[in-house]
Amino acid sequence: MLERLLAALAAELPAAVQLRHALHAAPDLSHEERATAALVAERLPVAASTAATTGLLARVGEGLGPAVAVRAELDGLPVIERTGADFSATGAAMHACGHDVHMAALVALTRAAAKLGELPAPLLAIFQPSEEAYPSGAQQLAGEGFAARAVVGAHIHPELEWGSVALDPGVVNAASDTVEITVRGEPSHGAYPHLGRDPILAIAQIVVALHAQLGRRADPLAPAALNVGVLEGGRLENVIPPSARARVSLRAHHERERLALRELVEEVVHGVAAAHGCVGELELIAGEPALENDARIVAAARELLARAGFEQAPAWRSCGSDDFAFFEALAPLAMAFVGLAGAPGFTVRPLHHPELLPPDEAVAAVARAQAALYVAASY
Repeated sequence: MLERLLAALAAELPAAVQLRHALHAAPDLSHEERATAALVAERLPVAASTAATTGLLARVGEGLGPAVAVRAELDGLPVIERTGADFSATGAAMHACGHDVHMAALVALTRAAAKLGELPAPLLAIFQPSEEAYPSGAQQLAGEGFAARAVVGAHIHPELEWGSVALDPGVVNAASDTVEITVRGEPSHGAYPHLGRDPILAIAQIVVALHAQLGRRADPLAPAALNVGVLEGGRLENVIPPSARARVSLRAHHERERLALRELVEEVVHGVAAAHGCVGELELIAGEPALENDARIVAAARELLARAGFEQAPAWRSCGSDDFAFFEALAPLAMAFVGLAGAPGFTVRPLHHPELLPPDEAVAAVARAQAALYVAASY
């Protein structure tokens, strides 16, 4: 089945590369992917239904029981592109995480599957919105529900070698939470600091304490990460403002560490703010769970990936996160990471970088990985 599917896929790749260029040149941000979804729907071999407001579901194969779902993401990022490609996006959004490649590959795979007629299981192509922002598109889709025996996906990764795929059992991506911190003080003139209570000083100490305490409160053998990505407060240099604000990202592979990070932030914010005569407030925005690959699918897919021309990359786990993990409520999962380092003409840049540009050959690589995962999960 894999050989037949790959043969049918090869004929679809030139059109898929053209589609990738069109998608890359006109990205949509999360929750706004209507134009992207319409462009994808035009190329599908079957009529697609709308899901999660701007998403698409397209099923190939009927009467075969629950489908194997293969997922790609519709949304771009609020990043201004600097790749210089002749199909660059020109606005304030960019496909800086490979979603254009994933979509084009899945369209090619869906068309190839439709040509075969006889399939081991229906293929349900999921073109998912809002992977890069909350509310999560995968969480919405999981809430709407659909029948699937498995949900699989493939994601490019610039740190892995070209020609290799990382596919490992167990946790491969972290759970992710966001914490909004507000410190409320007492405003005053900067010349008379003793008459106020400074939230800027307090929140600066909170930022330092959070990073310091992570190294003393988290188990060094259990992956966990903390990052303060937003820090705001005040408008004039000679005024102590009434409040200051920060946003913090928390990531952990296991639920014990996830809960410990939440507790750590709460203790530090309340304690340090109080020490400065201020009041610390927190709002937790719970994100996606950890992404855990199904061992059975992984074992079957590794053999098929080798037959699809890939080498097995060294074990790959990260504190990156992906709302793909929300699909665990519906079916077993498997996410593979397709290497780009050393690909023709590719300059290594991290995910979400304004100069990240996977080569066109990545469309074929991702499609082959998606095909192997689909077949592995079908039996």
